[in-house]
Amino acid sequence: MNFCSQCGAEVIFKVPAEDNRPRHICIRCDAIYYVNPKIVTGCIVEWEGKILLCKRAIEPRYGFWTLPAGFIEIGETTVQAALRETLEEANATVDIIDLYLVINLPYVDQVYMIYRSRLAKMEFSPGSESLEVKLYKEEEIPWDTLAFPTIRETLLYYFRDKADGRFLFRTGDIIKENNQFIFHPGPGVMGV
Repeated sequence: MNFCSQCGAEVIFKVPAEDNRPRHICIRCDAIYYVNPKIVTGCIVEWEGKILLCKRAIEPRYGFWTLPAGFIEIGETTVQAALRETLEEANATVDIIDLYLVINLPYVDQVYMIYRSRLAKMEFSPGSESLEVKLYKEEEIPWDTLAFPTIRETLLYYFRDKADGRFLFRTGDIIKENNQFIFHPGPGVMGV
């Protein structure tokens, strides 16, 4: 950021009074600009023991498999965004069961929220951001071609909970260390 959107003056990057981290601050009108993480939300879509995955038709990770998910838009709730993303990427209408997982990704300034859901009807097809959409049994999941570490951790938890017959609310952090993604589970889980 170079100029203030309030008055057009130059901005500087420093720690404001009574704050604890640097921010962009206007040198004329003292406007402070806060940059916050983006929220990504989506669905684990269930159907008769299978999970719906989408093969990405966009970068990043073109051609890799993911859950239907994307960035929340201004004016949307996380549930509305999860439903919209699932419809856009998989042409699938779902019923939300519950919030299943929240993962923090500080290395890309994102918070990832996934809802468990069920297909409302057995209809789905690739949307504009997907090359292919397919239902997978656990043993068929293309683990080596999953798009993101969040997808892998989400699915590992999901199948563990499914085997236990009890789904828990999960939290955690994925930290990038030495070009490796390290998952740190959150402080406890809640049964649902």
